[in-house]
Amino acid sequence: MSQDILINWAPQETRVAVVEQGAVQEVHLERTLERGLVGNIYLGKVSRVLPGMQSAFIDIGLDRAAFLHVADLMPNIAAKHAAPRERNLAATVPVDGSADQSAQPAVSGNGQATKVLTPNPVLPIERQIFEGQSLMVQVLKDPIGTKGARLTAQISIAGRLLVFLPQDTHIGVSQKIPPAQRDALRQRLLRLTAVGEGGQAGGFILRTNAEDTSDDELGEDIAYLRKTWLRIKEASTKQPPASVLHEDLSLIQRVLRDLVSADTQSIRIDSREQFGLLKTFASEFMPDTVNKLQHYSGERPIFDLFNIDEDIVRALSRRVELKSGGYLVIDQTEALTTVDVNTGGYVGARNFDDTVFRTNLEAAQTIARQLRLRNLGGIVIVDFIDMVREDHKEAVLTEFRKQLSRDRVKTMIGGFSQLGLVEMTRKRTRESLAHVMSESCAACSGKGTVKTARSICYDILREILREARAFNPREFRVVASPQVIELFLDEESQHLAGLSDFIGKPISLQSEGSMTQEQYDIVLL
Repeated sequence: MSQDILINWAPQETRVAVVEQGAVQEVHLERTLERGLVGNIYLGKVSRVLPGMQSAFIDIGLDRAAFLHVADLMPNIAAKHAAPRERNLAATVPVDGSADQSAQPAVSGNGQATKVLTPNPVLPIERQIFEGQSLMVQVLKDPIGTKGARLTAQISIAGRLLVFLPQDTHIGVSQKIPPAQRDALRQRLLRLTAVGEGGQAGGFILRTNAEDTSDDELGEDIAYLRKTWLRIKEASTKQPPASVLHEDLSLIQRVLRDLVSADTQSIRIDSREQFGLLKTFASEFMPDTVNKLQHYSGERPIFDLFNIDEDIVRALSRRVELKSGGYLVIDQTEALTTVDVNTGGYVGARNFDDTVFRTNLEAAQTIARQLRLRNLGGIVIVDFIDMVREDHKEAVLTEFRKQLSRDRVKTMIGGFSQLGLVEMTRKRTRESLAHVMSESCAACSGKGTVKTARSICYDILREILREARAFNPREFRVVASPQVIELFLDEESQHLAGLSDFIGKPISLQSEGSMTQEQYDIVLL
């Protein structure tokens, strides 16, 4: 499916929109003061080891300590990669004492005794790192909400054609390349990477866009990645702990590296200066994309070409209208995201089952697009309208899986549960669009509701009674929002006067327009 990429650049913010068939599919934002950390390499310092959680907190110079799990330490990563090779050898090793002592006796189908080789157990984290230790780490996930960044000790450096794993020897090929071509490409990589600078070859993974590249192009990328790693290693010996050793590319550069595909028709950017810089970068590292670059100089803002700003505003709303007249309600919480499908004003043309089926089909397409557009990750629960026919359910699931397959982010989906819900997960790669562009309401603190003015009045009356028992002021003064004061002067005046008589103290009122409905102060005079 053909796509266009639009880049709106400003000194404070870069916005990128991926458009397919006139509809916005993805929006990426990068703000100069809030630039993402994924891919950055740091010299961290172990601040705390938690044996009970098999994890550690690492200081990398951010406001919150970052998180490192035992599975992301290099010995355990190496053991995980080695485990499949060991299991392949497990069935035919005779019990003659020559195999590894960790092997377990077993009996094969012909009665011959064998040893089953098992991978070495994972070492506990407290036996691998200690507090105060300096450790080179890389950010896997940006800080999200109250959670710190997620780290790994396995360093990977992405190039134009390859991903370099300097601490590993693994040679891999992207799963998106047809299986028939993978073996030949792997042999080419083995030959090109056999001897590295300083005698260290390192591991490499061939990216999807390297399928038809020449040996010279691969060789140039290999040399670039190895030089980058040497520079990082040298910096690690000179910089103090909690220092950044390497930063990932900017969003504009990552567009060429990560978003451009064979289906990309054009990459339009509205800044002449950034267009020149991007063209220079593309000429050096991604020459195939140079012809797709265009400088947009139109009078209208570039995002107005496809009404992208309007789509962004709609993506911050709970309700999403369907063309048929139905609608979705999307609620994002800390634990999961829920999507509720409703028929709304769609009444159909034939019968109720057909109306529900057609609404759910359209919803399946829209939900997949909204997940990409809003960048929603984690657990997602979809409540499709109940369907009676099994073939309708299967058709909706098939359409949903088809639409999700277009997502560049990994997704997993199950079938309909006993409650008629569809459960799925989408990998969290960065903050959602709502978290980047909005914040919790100051009045309700994210609850979505506030107490009524009458409830606040009664809270104030109880608080005055409580303080009257503990203190003996000359007068109580209530400072609250205009709505609460107005209620005290009108419908609740009798209760306020009754409390004043009961405690034997006067109670005065003061309206404060800057206060929200739930805010109030009781001043003792």
